[in-house]
Amino acid sequence: MHGRAMRRAADGADVAVELECKVAVASHDHLVEKLRAGGGKFLGSVIETNRLFDNPQQALLARGCGLRVRSVRVVDGYAEGVPATMTFKGPTQASAFKRREEIELPIGDANAMTRLLSELDFFPWLTFEKRRSTWRLPPSGNATASCTIELDELPQLGCFVEIEGPTEETIRQVADKIGIDTHNSISRSYAALVAEHLGEAPRPIELRF
Repeated sequence: MHGRAMRRAADGADVAVELECKVAVASHDHLVEKLRAGGGKFLGSVIETNRLFDNPQQALLARGCGLRVRSVRVVDGYAEGVPATMTFKGPTQASAFKRREEIELPIGDANAMTRLLSELDFFPWLTFEKRRSTWRLPPSGNATASCTIELDELPQLGCFVEIEGPTEETIRQVADKIGIDTHNSISRSYAALVAEHLGEAPRPIELRF
């Protein structure tokens, strides 16, 4: 959760808040050049398999929430590997960029978690793959924290860049540095973009390379 905003819940617990700017791009080549020139650190590349779960009534989707199980295959970097995760995301909050509360925890076995959720009457209504290269850019200007930059590619949907940071101003500074227009920020999740792209495809939906 490096660079993520946090808030203190009523029970005193720290709650992570995902704050990111997501923009569609034609390719990642120029962004890699900008990141290298700006002192960015390449962390690694992976192929993710993302499974979105809901109950038969799709109660989570109706509330604007998401429950995801993600498994990861490392392509480059990440010598210690990347754990599978289960993540709950709350409804999108009012913001210039995509902002929502997030609870994420590492899991040992994504398939076992999938079976467990099915026993609790949750099913994977959407499965999609994503290629992701992760970079970290050190703080600049008035910023005091670094940002995480994800270069993503989805089958049929193309290339995207996500800039995640603790504040909107920090994200804007990084976007300016790598030549991204934040006015083109997409507030919808990848799951929503995939579901919209596939339209009336039968459930469960799958989108793979």
